[in-house]
Amino acid sequence: MKIGIAQMDCEVGNIDKNMDKIFLFAEKAGKRCCDIILFPEMIDTGYNMEVIRQKASTWDEKPFALVRKAAMENKIHIICSLSEKSEDKIYNSTLVMSPDGEMLARYRKNHLADYPPLNEGSCITPGNTMEIVEINGISFGLTICYDLRFPEMNRSLVLKGADVLLLCSAWPLPRLRHWNTLISARAIENQVYFVAANRVGNDGSVTFCGSSRIIDPYGVVAASASEEGEALITGEIDLKIIKRVREKMPVFSHRTELDQLTINN
Repeated sequence: MKIGIAQMDCEVGNIDKNMDKIFLFAEKAGKRCCDIILFPEMIDTGYNMEVIRQKASTWDEKPFALVRKAAMENKIHIICSLSEKSEDKIYNSTLVMSPDGEMLARYRKNHLADYPPLNEGSCITPGNTMEIVEINGISFGLTICYDLRFPEMNRSLVLKGADVLLLCSAWPLPRLRHWNTLISARAIENQVYFVAANRVGNDGSVTFCGSSRIIDPYGVVAASASEEGEALITGEIDLKIIKRVREKMPVFSHRTELDQLTINN
């Protein structure tokens, strides 16, 4: 399976312009024969809590409809994080849209980056479920940005069957070293592919660090974008590599009762 990552900038509050970029990247990924394209976090509104509070949309409104149209027109699965409004609550949500226009899954971000200057808790309601979606025989675990710092969640997704961990993110530049270390660690410790789409540009005082990557189960960087600038990168997901890594080092069969207790609690 071929997967693409759209490393992109957003204009805060300009939903029309931001959604135009989804079409552009989806078209490019389709021409490169990608089965899936992964986008960063909150690509409809940008990452500003006050703007999100004003412009978050329900699934019946424009952003959802445009993602659906882009997936159908380019015959590609689109996975992206949008600002979702549901009744009186707002969620930071990942949407999985099929080439047939079917919403295959929705994941609402569990772990909120509730500290300055991000302050997600001032606007966003946390989700309370984990989500895995199967596409063309491969299972993908969905995560968003700050979820990366919680190895228990990522391990739980893998124990539930995820072959690939996907991350939609708006990761800030001051913690670039953390980004590089953690996405590699999540791939290595779980013996899976880790596919991470990150923002570039600035939303107010927050600068994002790009460096979108595909890490294979060995921890090797299979594809990478720079710290700055928009880009489309692509790579292959091969289940045989996961099997080979786990046969050489059977980590999961070596887990102890204590390991299992830690995850279950």
